[in-house]
Amino acid sequence: MNQDKKKIGIVTAPGYTKRIGEGLYYSLPGLLREYVDEGETWEVESLESPLTGYTEEPEEVLEALLEKKQMQGWDMAVCLTDLPLFRGKKLIVAEANSAKRVGLLSLPGLGAAPLIKRIRESILQLLSEMHHGSSYEDRDRVQLRAGRKGRKKINARELVKRRGIDRFSPIVRENSESEKVSEVRFTVDSRLRGALRLITGMVRANRPWRLFEQFLKILAVAFTTGAFGFIIFSTLWEVSIQYSFWRMIMINIFAIVLLVFWIMTAHKLWERKSDHSSAYIRRLYNSTTVMTLLTAVSFYYTLLLICFQLLVLLLLPTGAINSQLNAEMNTIGYFYIAWTATSISTIVGALGTTMEDEDVVLSGTYGNRQRQRYELINEAEQEKKEAAKEKEEARKNG
Repeated sequence: MNQDKKKIGIVTAPGYTKRIGEGLYYSLPGLLREYVDEGETWEVESLESPLTGYTEEPEEVLEALLEKKQMQGWDMAVCLTDLPLFRGKKLIVAEANSAKRVGLLSLPGLGAAPLIKRIRESILQLLSEMHHGSSYEDRDRVQLRAGRKGRKKINARELVKRRGIDRFSPIVRENSESEKVSEVRFTVDSRLRGALRLITGMVRANRPWRLFEQFLKILAVAFTTGAFGFIIFSTLWEVSIQYSFWRMIMINIFAIVLLVFWIMTAHKLWERKSDHSSAYIRRLYNSTTVMTLLTAVSFYYTLLLICFQLLVLLLLPTGAINSQLNAEMNTIGYFYIAWTATSISTIVGALGTTMEDEDVVLSGTYGNRQRQRYELINEAEQEKKEAAKEKEEARKNG
């Protein structure tokens, strides 16, 4: 058995990809022995670098990764980026170069879930491509070897097992001997299905659930407003039960959209024109921010509706409502009172309220994360220039 260690580098962009890379440090060595080559001893290192997460160009990512690989003395390296990557109009999910032994994985290209399992499968596939080769003949040999071990369900040419969204938006393998940067590429052919996969993946990368803690202040203001306005005054009960179902739906949508618009305006989340991104990328970032906030606000709205429903059931006795309305209150009437209170209190009570920790809000947008990475890169370049200048002055003085 070969006792020389194969050193694998996992390079991550700053942010949540760093924690994913650190988690792979523990699980990958055993998985590599089991699924790639049991005759090797594998060692995994994780490194954070803004260089691999500041650009949407796959060539630049791989070039930065190759430089890191040579500096660290790794045998193979894989970059995890939370940015969407494209070649022309095709969505790039992953690429690998078996000659240079570098590969990259765009996490949004994998879709929303189950993310960790898909990341592990993808990295194992990319490392297998680098270790055993990417040609169809090489992959057939890997497939044959897997069959001898009783793993006939494994497809040595696929990036991940097909499940869920992969059946609707399949990841396609492309081999190219003419490419200088990558020998194998995994893409999504359809722009529409690729966009659906990408948007859901980018919303997942924004982690909308992190915003919920910041919604607590808004929730408290909205609940207080609705409790005093809709539960105490009987006139508003009458209004609630007169609304039709479709009117309730329209008020619901209006309240959610208005709160999303307010948050984006108050915290300046809309991505504007810059030197670092194209018009398409800006539209993609803004669409993802809107979808992320819609997800978070919808969850907030649902929780507020549950609170109002419990309050209505506890504080509004049937006899009191029937006497005020001169009618018999049914179950749907109670629900409509809570539903109307939720929508109107969101409009009246939540607007004008800002989230306390703006850094958490900003971290949920791609544009802000990119600006932070540009700042880190500029600072590093400035420090490098100053160090070179001091070295030159010391040489002259010496």
